[in-house]
Amino acid sequence: MTTRDRYHRQRLLPQVRDEGQERLRASPVAIVGVGALGTVAADALCRAGVGTLHLIDRDVVEETTRQRQSLYTQRDVGYPKAEAARDRLRDTNRDVDAHAHCVHLGPSNALELLASADVVVDGTDNFRTRYLLNDVCVQRQTPYVYAGAVGTNGTGAVIVPGSTGCLRCLSPDPPAGAHVDTCDSAGVLGPLVWMVASWQASETIKLLVGAHDDVSKGLRSFDAWSGASTVRALPDALTRDPACPCCAHKRYEFLGGSDTDATVLCGRGAVQVTPAHDAGWSVEALRERFDALGESERAGSSVHAEIDGYELTVFPDGRAIVRGADDEDHARALYDRYVGS
Repeated sequence: MTTRDRYHRQRLLPQVRDEGQERLRASPVAIVGVGALGTVAADALCRAGVGTLHLIDRDVVEETTRQRQSLYTQRDVGYPKAEAARDRLRDTNRDVDAHAHCVHLGPSNALELLASADVVVDGTDNFRTRYLLNDVCVQRQTPYVYAGAVGTNGTGAVIVPGSTGCLRCLSPDPPAGAHVDTCDSAGVLGPLVWMVASWQASETIKLLVGAHDDVSKGLRSFDAWSGASTVRALPDALTRDPACPCCAHKRYEFLGGSDTDATVLCGRGAVQVTPAHDAGWSVEALRERFDALGESERAGSSVHAEIDGYELTVFPDGRAIVRGADDEDHARALYDRYVGS
């Protein structure tokens, strides 16, 4: 019997062949947000043989997210998503070099984290981060595969700096929070995630093998309930908004912002607190402190504690996710009390 490699069926495609497969093997991709969209896209790209995957996520796996986040199992609950996803992808395809970045992507580290990516895949859950990704990708001339999925509806667009308009051509500023549905307020149908993320993975593969003429040219809308999929025009290089502050005037306002020290996490009933500086955090030292105050356990590179009715998950960079806090100020106070300022 003739021995065939795992990519044999993919190499048969006239759009890929051996040359395209080698391009995939040599390509690094950054997936920002390894939640619903990010896990499906990462799994598809890993199985396709994309050589390097940078998995960037600030959060941990929760039971309520497993309904739509395909890489995680029951044993992953409480572990950093990026690490759990990395381990699963390494088991899936040893040819792929998967890297976990358990960090909050913000203006201070976005350029460094995305520096090597040939394509950036959007798996985020908030518009401020998406507009930051847009700034970085336009500045670096890196293709950006944007998408979102809430309820039974999803959207997606492939932004190729220099060839298409950008996110700020479509909407100069992020939508106001009060007017935007989230998974927490509107729910999400699991199969919708597969529809949208599979489209993201396909578009990413097209970009990596050099099939730029075949890449989607519009803002695509998905309706998982009716089965409809439509496209409306996305401005191209000739008609993009000449007043766009980002791709026309090269003002990277979100990249020039500052990292916020407390952020409410979408749909989580939790607040992320980021320290103002690196204090040389020791997870083991924190666990000893937490054990004296309540109960704690290691979860990958993080430590999880339950103290006085609150839950804290602290990462090696000093970030913490605080559950049970009333608001950002309350979360900061709990962080200062239990972790340190």
